[in-house]
Amino acid sequence: MRHTPPLLLALLAVSALGLATPAHAGAAKSTYPVVFAHGMSGFDDILGYDYWGDDYGTFVGDPCDETFEVYCNGDLNTAQKAFVAQVQPFQTSEVRGLDLANDVEGFMASVGASYVNLVGHSQGGLDIRKAARVLRERKGYTAVKVAVSVSSPHRGSPVAKYILGLNPGVTSVIDALARYYGDTIYQPGNDGIAGAKQLVYNDYDANDGRTTGMKAFNTAYPPSSPYATRFVSLITAQHGVNVNPALYLLKEFFFDIDGDGACTDDCDNDGAGGKGDGVRNEADDDGLVGINSQQMGHRLYYTEYVGFDYVGTDTALGQVTNLNAPTATQMTSMSSVIIQDHLDVVGVGPDTFDEPEFYAAIIDYIAYFD
Repeated sequence: MRHTPPLLLALLAVSALGLATPAHAGAAKSTYPVVFAHGMSGFDDILGYDYWGDDYGTFVGDPCDETFEVYCNGDLNTAQKAFVAQVQPFQTSEVRGLDLANDVEGFMASVGASYVNLVGHSQGGLDIRKAARVLRERKGYTAVKVAVSVSSPHRGSPVAKYILGLNPGVTSVIDALARYYGDTIYQPGNDGIAGAKQLVYNDYDANDGRTTGMKAFNTAYPPSSPYATRFVSLITAQHGVNVNPALYLLKEFFFDIDGDGACTDDCDNDGAGGKGDGVRNEADDDGLVGINSQQMGHRLYYTEYVGFDYVGTDTALGQVTNLNAPTATQMTSMSSVIIQDHLDVVGVGPDTFDEPEFYAAIIDYIAYFD
């Protein structure tokens, strides 16, 4: 069941009467700052595109708070505080999450905030769980109010295992991309192999002396109340030619993520928790992550309206508090899935998705709970 906000009900009622509806005044201001955490290969950009921006490079968290400012997010409250964290593009979430916690503490100090909200895309959605625990241990209280993951592989991604299966090829591919897009991304401390092993559900190599993978990470950094007041997630999936060309080619010519079957562990040995339902070539993944891997805490829905967008809680599916054991329904349901690919929801374009409105709606949701 979805909750419809009272204001929205009123607007719809007025619209039904054929009367003009008032323009949306923008997202409510969150009490505490919002910090955006990028995914693998990201930094302030991803492969040459602004990561947390629209197709033209406007930061989604930048309010229009200056006279005659044009390149800003007009859906935000002018007093909204938002920051972009920058961590190692290619590393484990153990390393990246610690870097993120350090960044977050700096942002909090800069505005005198005792609490913070975190929004992570892709691997950034894993990093925020590590950072939330670190902040709890350092400060002695639950410093994170709302933790939001978008398109995150909480139970792993088959793509990570596929890439690792290329053996030496993975290093050359990652190095070539990173070097091509400059020293901002390719810096000392990057480790593409370690980063990929992080995103395989089970321990990738029992003989390397390290326990890797999402199963162990989920046990260490669960979405539980000591670390954040509220954990929520948005799920993406798309099929066909509308998928980003690189993801479409990967899916069509190498393998298809069969990402909407139910199983407690990695029962089909594809690198992600769960299993396929046996039906390929359907909208059960976003090109990199299956829907059975993405729910953390409460599942959110995103609705686009004329004049404003809205994010709310899909209460029918309940919470996922044990990421290693979601219910069969939570793994397979298409309820509230956003029909976009993995890169559409960040600034890799061009596409038809309105990133500023999307993240303004997320901040509006955060403001209700923080």
